[in-house]
Amino acid sequence: MLNLSELEKLGHSCGFTHVALLKVSTIDLLPEVREMCEKNTCHMYGKNWCCPPGVGTLEECAARLKKYENGILVQTVGQLEDALDGEGMMETEAAHKEHFDEMRDKLLEKYPNMLSIGSGCCTRCKKCTYPDAPCRMPDNTFASMEAYGMLVTSICQKNDLPYYYGPCTISYTGCFLLE
Repeated sequence: MLNLSELEKLGHSCGFTHVALLKVSTIDLLPEVREMCEKNTCHMYGKNWCCPPGVGTLEECAARLKKYENGILVQTVGQLEDALDGEGMMETEAAHKEHFDEMRDKLLEKYPNMLSIGSGCCTRCKKCTYPDAPCRMPDNTFASMEAYGMLVTSICQKNDLPYYYGPCTISYTGCFLLE
């Protein structure tokens, strides 16, 4: 079993606002979430190895998840000046990605076979090689929870982690599946 207290301390030291235990059995991969990806509102569909369709089918993603029983959810919550504070949203997202990278590096020492699933698309390379060439850094990338077909709000709810923290806040959520 994972030592949640130890993982919470590590997560907070990396800058996350919240860390919670994740039961992999609570994860449902939903075609409806993938359909949202296909609408390409983020402009990354078909342009990144870690976004659909490059990340694989829902069945392939489910096969990756089956190797794990537990993990942790990590969140960065930011305060916004108002509901349209795009700059605050981008700053919180950038901070979350920094926290995620730091936590990933530290967890790899103890969990070399972990699966990192983040928020937003992989941004390791300035321009992804998809679909013309293999990924340049296949061991240093991450897909988003949505790319896997996860409805983040539902997973948070099933694992006793709030997703909404009130008006003028934004939360970014990722997870690490650990053996």
